[in-house]
This record gives sequence, structure tokens and C-alpha cells, in this order.
Amino acid sequence: MAKRLAASDANIEITQIRSSIGGKQNQRDTLRSLGLKHIGDSVVRKADAVTVGMVNTVSHLVQVEEAK
Repeated sequence: MAKRLAASDANIEITQIRSSIGGKQNQRDTLRSLGLKHIGDSVVRKADAVTVGMVNTVSHLVQVEEAK
């Protein structure tokens, strides 16, 4: 599970590791906004304030690593 992230210039890789079934609607919407639809999907994003806020909202559903 992800810790609280802070905005930076780095690229981060966000991978969905848990299902959004049974979750709140705003969490489902946040996953979809990040581009994650299924467990195992990954996206690479800049760690700007907007992205970090979305990741912190669904931190229990995603795994975050620094992109290579």
C-alpha cells in the first residue's frame, strides 16, 4: 500500500492491486481518472499535485513506484 505522497518532479508508476467493487463512488471515479480499469493495469504519470492527490485518495487500492 502506498504511503502519503508529496508532489515532485519525478515520474511515478501507479498499478491497481485491489478491486474497486464495494468501494465509494469517488474512489471508482478516481481510479478511472488515473486510467486504471482492471487489477494489474499500470500507468506512468508525473507526480504533480493533482496526481498525488488522486493517488492518496485510493492509496489502499494502488501500488506506487518510481518510474524507471
